[in-house]
Amino acid sequence: MKRVGLFCGGYSSEFEISLKSAQTIMDHFPDGYEVIPVHVVEDGWFVPLNGEKFPFSIDHMSYRIHDMEYKIDIGLIYIHGNPGENGKIQALLDMKNIPYVNSNALASELSFDKWYCNQFLSRFGIPVAKSLFLKTRHELTSEAIIAQLGLPCFVKPSDSGSSFGISKVSEAGELQPALDKAFEEGNTVVIEAFLNGTEVTCGIYRSPSGLVTLPLTEIVSENDFFDYEAKYLGQSQEITPARIPDSIRNIVWERSKEIYSLLQLRSIVRIDFMIVNEVPHVIEVNTTPGFSPASLVPQMLTEAGISIADFWTEIFTVELA
Repeated sequence: MKRVGLFCGGYSSEFEISLKSAQTIMDHFPDGYEVIPVHVVEDGWFVPLNGEKFPFSIDHMSYRIHDMEYKIDIGLIYIHGNPGENGKIQALLDMKNIPYVNSNALASELSFDKWYCNQFLSRFGIPVAKSLFLKTRHELTSEAIIAQLGLPCFVKPSDSGSSFGISKVSEAGELQPALDKAFEEGNTVVIEAFLNGTEVTCGIYRSPSGLVTLPLTEIVSENDFFDYEAKYLGQSQEITPARIPDSIRNIVWERSKEIYSLLQLRSIVRIDFMIVNEVPHVIEVNTTPGFSPASLVPQMLTEAGISIADFWTEIFTVELA
């Protein structure tokens, strides 16, 4: 029986969300594999088993229980943020010749950075919001930013996850505090012009029969936007299937397939869109979408009539072929 190391936790503010996602996956893991959680923390990775913590060796991709060493055969990375969603653990597994069920290091790093990803996709004619990229918080004045993007606008950490450090700025005086908040979460920041439309998100993965697009979910946030509270504390309506015409739904599905192929993605991906005047604009690409009971992809699978265990069985079958 193959031993799967399920890497979870990580170094970002989304640590606890990752653990919840990993637990849901473990509760519905496909038959034929032994799954072992590997908690990734800054002061040392470990495997929690039977109330104990056993150190995990990065050099040997193994953990030891008393006199027995157990090496993982396969990796499944479910970290929201650094060092999983940005491709670092994928690169490590590549160096150790350990196969894994995720997008590769390059695809993960590119899609994780909001500005670079959207700039890449825009070169292929995929609509995205007009944006500015900042390496330091004082690189541009508030006046210069507003002159180029207008108000309201969104300030986001570019090289971090999608739940923390994001602000919707409606007045000039809110811009610098928003930049401070974003730079607390990431090293670079993207500022995007406001897209006024209907927000939908699409789950997509590769099955043995080809790419599968799941029913779209429409996001109606009770807050200014789909922030942490809206995502995880019930402060939003998540309507599956989305209340949009079939013609627009089909465009989103086809565009999701195009993006999946352009970025050379693997496993499950969730792509967020804002539909403006019937044109879907990409907001961001998530290669490690939330998978807790409150998350969107499990809701999409339920609507599609696909069990979580069958879903992961399909992914393991095609990605390890």
